[in-house]
Amino acid sequence: MAVFTSVSEAELRAWLGDYSLGQLLELQAIASGVENTNYFVTTSNGRFVLTLFERLSADELPFYLNLMAHLARHGIPCPSPVANRRNQFLGTLNGKPACIVSRLSGKSTATPNSAQCAAIGAMLGQMHIAGQSFSQIMPNPRGAAWRAATAPQVRRFLDAEQAALLDSEIPLHAQQNWAALPQGAIHADLFRDNVLLEENRVGGLIDFYFACSDALLYDVAITVNDWCMNADGTLDMARAQTFLRAYHAVRPLLDSERDAWPLMLRVAALRFWLSRLFDLHLPRDGELVNAHDPRHFERILKNYIATAQAVWL
Repeated sequence: MAVFTSVSEAELRAWLGDYSLGQLLELQAIASGVENTNYFVTTSNGRFVLTLFERLSADELPFYLNLMAHLARHGIPCPSPVANRRNQFLGTLNGKPACIVSRLSGKSTATPNSAQCAAIGAMLGQMHIAGQSFSQIMPNPRGAAWRAATAPQVRRFLDAEQAALLDSEIPLHAQQNWAALPQGAIHADLFRDNVLLEENRVGGLIDFYFACSDALLYDVAITVNDWCMNADGTLDMARAQTFLRAYHAVRPLLDSERDAWPLMLRVAALRFWLSRLFDLHLPRDGELVNAHDPRHFERILKNYIATAQAVWL
């Protein structure tokens, strides 16, 4: 279970005294996740999700919480942070920054169909448009500087072929400048397990704690690399095109984005290969860490290089 900071019912009852959420009825740990401690919380006033932040500082968190509140006000189905009696979204619980947000309906899928890919493509476009009026800026903490710093830390765990791949991809993407592409608030981690579906409708976008300000196309590439990928790390052309068409119908993609697309898919794969290598080989102390297999994104990256798969509209 990915719980790094335990919370008892008695501790939560005391903490909830600062909120107008009614009486605590149930507290249930959430097993998924590698960054934060999460619990489902049911009170006499409704269902919520409690998050204790294990890596992010209290100074960093207003961007994420304010972004969720902004998107929720603009009709995007994302968690809405609950303010305490002092009108603050952020508190402290067991020594960690903590917040409580609304719990959304639906469940994630491991095997998205074409209609679901279209739904999430359209929703991502809507989220990007809604984010254009969000004024706060958060430079991408997993951008080029992070890649350059993380690569030498994980390189010693790689074989010669893997090391050569890393050594070629890091400088290639460091040379790219995406500043001229459309920019805005991005989710940056919109994998299947961060989307709640009700059949073919999007019920909720969750886990915004990698959100940042970056090229909108980067967010599209991250999402395509999960929703439209086969188990062997090859791109499902039909699902990818369905996704892109649905996104394009909401936020039309530019010719400059078309030109950037092949390398954007690669850098999106590189980012998660690196982070999964780090989580696997250099985990922090915790009760149990749900580390994902880095080889999946290594295969995706290799396939993009070998086949130049980059389906477009």
